[in-house]
Amino acid sequence: MKQLRDLSISSKRDHFIFIFLILVVVLMFFPLMTTFNDILTRTVMRLDSYRYIRDYVVPWEVRLVGVMLWPFGFQPQVVGEYLAIGKDNPFLIEIAWNCVGWQSLLFFVITTFVGLQGDKYTNLSKVKALAIGLLGTFLVNLFRIAVVALIAFYFGQNVAIIFHDYGSTFAVIAWLFFFWWFSYSFILESNTET
Repeated sequence: MKQLRDLSISSKRDHFIFIFLILVVVLMFFPLMTTFNDILTRTVMRLDSYRYIRDYVVPWEVRLVGVMLWPFGFQPQVVGEYLAIGKDNPFLIEIAWNCVGWQSLLFFVITTFVGLQGDKYTNLSKVKALAIGLLGTFLVNLFRIAVVALIAFYFGQNVAIIFHDYGSTFAVIAWLFFFWWFSYSFILESNTET
């Protein structure tokens, strides 16, 4: 039993090390990641995959971000992929298809592939972890977009761009650390058949 517990602790530690390595790589190659993101974006555009995101996901997320801004005293108006906030002179915020968080979803899928592989955990607990992870990643992206909108409104577009490019990545990495800690501590159940 102690061996099984030690193996479980070791695999958890290995997964956290993997996420930490992602963070280190992101920080080391951050300038190159912008170029990589452009290449990835152009590839998605060539495949016309972005049209679904642009036509269906963006309007839905813009509305949800608008709802998140209500408690801050805004009464946002949705105009296509734009969110208009402010009363007298509305401030327009464009939420493009490339900003809705598909890169965060890609990070989540990569860590999930590593974290849930094999038969160490029951299938039901894997499904629970996957569902919580997907929902959490979606909510983190909504929160990230709302924070960028608030920063742009109060502090200007340049500050918002810096947060969008750097703070968003840190928010996603922090979410992944929390999610895997939470999953290993409370959700994933050891498979007794192995």
